[in-house]
Amino acid sequence: MSEAETLFAALRQSAGDDVVDMLERMVRDAPDHALNKMNALDLAAKEGLAEERVVAALLNAVALGIFEMTWNVMCPSCAGVLSANKSLKTLDRRQYNCAFCAAGYETTLDNLVEVTFTVSPRVRRISAHNPDDLSVPEYYRQVFWSSAIDLPTDLERMLDEVTLESVDLPPGERAILSLHLPAGTLIVFDPVTHTAQFLEVSGGQTNERQNLSVIFNKVQVPVETIALHPGPLRLTLENRTDSRVLPAVWMANQALDNLLSRRKPILTAKRLLTNQTFRDLYRTDTLAIGQRLKILSLTFLFSDVKGSTELYERVGDLVAFDLVDEHFRLLQEIIVSERGAVVKTIGDAVMATFETPDRAIAAAIRMREAMSDLGAQRQHQSLRLKIGIHEGSCLAVTLNAQQDYFGQTVNIASRVQSLAASRSIVVTKSVVENAQTQTLLESNGLKPALRRVALSGIEDEVSVYEIS
Repeated sequence: MSEAETLFAALRQSAGDDVVDMLERMVRDAPDHALNKMNALDLAAKEGLAEERVVAALLNAVALGIFEMTWNVMCPSCAGVLSANKSLKTLDRRQYNCAFCAAGYETTLDNLVEVTFTVSPRVRRISAHNPDDLSVPEYYRQVFWSSAIDLPTDLERMLDEVTLESVDLPPGERAILSLHLPAGTLIVFDPVTHTAQFLEVSGGQTNERQNLSVIFNKVQVPVETIALHPGPLRLTLENRTDSRVLPAVWMANQALDNLLSRRKPILTAKRLLTNQTFRDLYRTDTLAIGQRLKILSLTFLFSDVKGSTELYERVGDLVAFDLVDEHFRLLQEIIVSERGAVVKTIGDAVMATFETPDRAIAAAIRMREAMSDLGAQRQHQSLRLKIGIHEGSCLAVTLNAQQDYFGQTVNIASRVQSLAASRSIVVTKSVVENAQTQTLLESNGLKPALRRVALSGIEDEVSVYEIS
């Protein structure tokens, strides 16, 4: 049995046979580019498999060494990769700048950071493992662009429609291009150093040769747009780095807009942090101590058992422990099925996160029903659950040696939970106003009751809604 076969046999212990069969088939038969920066959501859609099962299988495959995981900071405008990271720990900048789009973006985990998977060279070597050997089109496909862009199979033809000229320039070399500039906006761009020079070509046609020199090094500095006339240009390109560069003259035309608009869903860092398999595998090795990464919108659910002290007194420690333990098992099962993750348990309480408010509401409704069913099974020894939900911005941090969250959103969610009566769900305005939440509540015949309350540590009163 080969090493790859041994690894896939081990993967079958934690992932379904159909998903493992698909991954094993890809490693054996797929073209190189299909095994580089794999988009888990796109892969699931193409194979007709559940997204969470594919994500879980890939995460376990990473743990076994079959694949490698990369956290790519991407430009939301052009979908180019601004920084490729083997770990979230190396995302240490508050802002990333895209030279191609001449724009800067605050580092957030919502849509700016994608997570992709590449086959390990120990399992199969692919061309992306040696990026210096890639052709220009394949460098753009396999290195520069993220998995968010749906690149055509005939990428080389499409690149011809959006570039005037391109060159593969070795380190220390210089190239001179003779071009005839059309009117419009042009961009001299290199995807290796992420260097760009914008050209605004306008005015009357000139027959006199214009001259421009662009130097590529590893220092990115803002440059002003250069005004030129339509007509001949002598463009000198100089590579002052220790690796090759791949400069091209891009035309900001409709064909480029069409190319960059071809998008598909991605596995975001935010979604992965709310994945239970990821938390189980990497909960202590996600962020560096002191590192803080912003999430613009995350939904927090807090639950607690009402009257747990009386429960222990009534049924005894052994029965109560079994009941509470079963309660934790059921709650985690429901949370995971709604694409959430348990962050931690505190006594009888649970703190969980979800990508969106509607997922948290769906989980809360099911959790409440599960506790009623548990009571029926245990001869009315039911647990009365109090649930609070709030959505907002927060920081992903490391606390007590594991990945956690910090911020006012977390505080409010915890305090809202304390307002809940037995078997009630209390949510905030941002949760109940979510369109998917409203649809979910209506389909379940639930009408939230509004009230204004004061929360400890919060200056102004807040609107909360009780779902009984």
